[in-house]
Amino acid sequence: MIVAGVGLRHSVKADEIVALVEQALEHASLARDDLTKLATVEALSILPAFTEAARRLDVPVTPVAQDALSASAPHVRTKSARSIAAHGVGSVAEAAALAAAGPHPRLILERITSASATCALARPETGP
Repeated sequence: MIVAGVGLRHSVKADEIVALVEQALEHASLARDDLTKLATVEALSILPAFTEAARRLDVPVTPVAQDALSASAPHVRTKSARSIAAHGVGSVAEAAALAAAGPHPRLILERITSASATCALARPETGP
């Protein structure tokens, strides 16, 4: 199970999100079929560009509640001042990916960026 966490501006287009997620998967040497969820903070998960990107990627929209995002904050590697000011976490993409990956998540790709979005990948830890 691979979760793509996405941070986005309200002006982002679905094409940009899809391209960024595909780029993230490529960086992590993963296939598009490995992707199982597209996650972001609850307030952004209803934006048309985000829901359209999930539809195009053929994965469910996974809204992440603010408390779950905050709980993942100590485990993010990127520290963006803008993200901290807006959402209380260093990276919405990393925190959303970690929160949506389930128990014992592991970040497999730190946040990458495009003009209006960020993306990070996580999965549940397997094995000891």
